[in-house]
Amino acid sequence: MTAARRRALIAYGLLAPAFLLVAAWVLYPLWVVVETSLRQGRSPNIARLSRLPLGPDNYLRAVTDPEVWHAALVTAGYAVGTIAPAFLLGLGLALLLDREFPGRRWVRSLMLVPWAVPGVVVAIAFLWMFDASYGVVNAQLRNLGLITTDVAWFVNGVTALPAVILPTIWKCFPFFVLTLLAALQAVPPELHEAAKVDGATAWQRFRFVTWPTIRGAAALAIVLQTLWAVKEFDIIYATTGGGPARATQTLSLLVYEEAFQFFRFGYASAVGMLLLAACAILSFLSIRWSRPPGS
Repeated sequence: MTAARRRALIAYGLLAPAFLLVAAWVLYPLWVVVETSLRQGRSPNIARLSRLPLGPDNYLRAVTDPEVWHAALVTAGYAVGTIAPAFLLGLGLALLLDREFPGRRWVRSLMLVPWAVPGVVVAIAFLWMFDASYGVVNAQLRNLGLITTDVAWFVNGVTALPAVILPTIWKCFPFFVLTLLAALQAVPPELHEAAKVDGATAWQRFRFVTWPTIRGAAALAIVLQTLWAVKEFDIIYATTGGGPARATQTLSLLVYEEAFQFFRFGYASAVGMLLLAACAILSFLSIRWSRPPGS
């Protein structure tokens, strides 16, 4: 046995416990979900799922179910409505916090507070602020003359989704601030100085110096936050429960209802696997987009 082969065997032997741990905690539960998604029928007893017949009917039904497509559109609208404003807000604050000013450390620390607050607490706070009877939002809008009657934000089919998106933006924008600020501090200051000497404007310095440097970190942050937004459950469930009239029913809530209200665990698992596949494709495309041209 050669020395190179011996080193390879030692390396694989040292990595074997980690591989086994990954298999136990990731691959096996994933296999259980895949196997459950092929079980046809319903059963309130999870232990009896293995007795249900196997088949692809759950997937065939999922791709043709109007409720699934409606939930997918709501999920897409919720994700885009959350990620785009949160990213722009996080990018602006990151650019601001990258500058020197008194109390910058304290401001940076305070920016992380919304990210640490549990989703249910965020939901309760925004339920109070947007309450139709005594909410501070309606009171301020009346004072500004923008509305004449109180708006029931979370029980109106038109305003329910935006009302759910706002607390999600408040909770997730600090993640963009943290990620983008770390990437900004890795930008060599000499590049900005050289661009200033060449007469570049602030926008040109951002477009041709800053953005190419932080593009990879921005793409990673967008991918991660999009995945978290797609699977978001606690804020939506605590505020609207998916209503009114399924106006805020995302795929996560649909999976929950199918599994724990109608006991169709196989169908819920099939919808979840399709959601997982869509997220994997989105992640792959985003990673390719984040690569520098020509790489």
